[in-house]
Amino acid sequence: MGQYYPFFKAYDVRARVPDELDAALAERIGRAYVAEIGARTVVVGRDMRLSSAELADALIAGLNAAGADVLDIGLCGTEEVYYGTFSQNADGGIMITASHNPKDYNGLKFVREQARPISADNGLFDIEKRAFDADFTDAATPGTRRALDQRDDYIEFLLGQIKPDQLAPLKVVANPGNGCAGLVVDKLEAHLPLDIVRMHFEPDGTLPNGIPNPLLVENRESTAAAVREHGADFGVAWDGDFDRCFFFDENGEFIEGYYIVGLIAEMLLKMNPGEAIVHDPRLTWNTLAQVEENGGRAVQSKSGHSFMKQVMRDTDALYGGEMSAHHYFRAFSYADNGHIPWLVMAQLISETGKPLSTLVSERIAAFPASGEINREIGDPDAALADLESHYSPHAESIEHVDGLSMDFGAWRFNLRKSNTEPVVRLNVEARGDTGLMRDKTDELLARLGQH
Repeated sequence: MGQYYPFFKAYDVRARVPDELDAALAERIGRAYVAEIGARTVVVGRDMRLSSAELADALIAGLNAAGADVLDIGLCGTEEVYYGTFSQNADGGIMITASHNPKDYNGLKFVREQARPISADNGLFDIEKRAFDADFTDAATPGTRRALDQRDDYIEFLLGQIKPDQLAPLKVVANPGNGCAGLVVDKLEAHLPLDIVRMHFEPDGTLPNGIPNPLLVENRESTAAAVREHGADFGVAWDGDFDRCFFFDENGEFIEGYYIVGLIAEMLLKMNPGEAIVHDPRLTWNTLAQVEENGGRAVQSKSGHSFMKQVMRDTDALYGGEMSAHHYFRAFSYADNGHIPWLVMAQLISETGKPLSTLVSERIAAFPASGEINREIGDPDAALADLESHYSPHAESIEHVDGLSMDFGAWRFNLRKSNTEPVVRLNVEARGDTGLMRDKTDELLARLGQH
């Protein structure tokens, strides 16, 4: 959390408007960004929130005052700022968004050239300090602002990631949650043999259908019901800035992101054999198996987008996936994208001829998992030390890549602590034994309850 502004987080800015974040601060952040990054050309986009246009105007004024030229791509998703940054060879990009936060929030996401992330460990808090201290100067010659309509180019890029002529005429429920994902879906549909069932499709900053966060159980039922009502082959829902997407099978069942990673890896490896696939340490066995079965090479990374993207670059990986529904692609400058996954899924269903429920149930049966379970405890460090001490005599391997991972042959678990609150996050999986997975999950939770 930021030292000067508590709403500067590890990866971005999320703040209440206008009592924490207002136009004046957005302008200072623009000036501070240029002073810190040295950017000469910056791509700027914004989401549908009611405050986004005003904040974008102020941010751009600050960028221009500091001497940077701005390519303004307007209403969009975070991935479109990423695309603009690398496709235009810009020095950086900034997205005005608060993603899935409540409607009185807004924020900013920052990247460098080639959509490389700016986070707490590589410049974000330096931008924060400059903004707080007004540590910047006006340029002798202000920069310019130019509108850039790149969406048709972006659609062409997305279509190039799959084989549209091999898709079956599937029916897909699409729920942007009144965010901006529908702007891209509308243009994609004209090039695909898909029947798109639209819901909550209009970008609307009043969020009339609730916060666009499909991870909330109460937000899932509308998508699930639409899938069942329309007899769709699958459903997809996005958060507000659509850098994450979430899947529902043809029965309306929500699918854990862990199993989606393996399915996307399988499809991409069929088209690109022998490539590296990056995964996070929380749940691993299913991904490892699907990568191996399809001739790929699995590489582990600490969870979190800045870590995943760096490992992707270091290994030149084809794809990386986290169970949190972030999906990263080499073709997308190693950045996360919320549209490629559902297009790849449509191709997998088309080519295998199997419904999504079957594709997923086969993997769940092979590697049942608990899903992430959060627990508030008084001393997370003591809890991790206790579990490691208690279970280590029986463990086949122990890792500390991201928290504590312990492998017992027939089952394994990962336990991580939150960086911002006294919470630990537990994931448990087993090899083909749901009962064992549940028993060990209960056992671990009981032991954590002692802390």
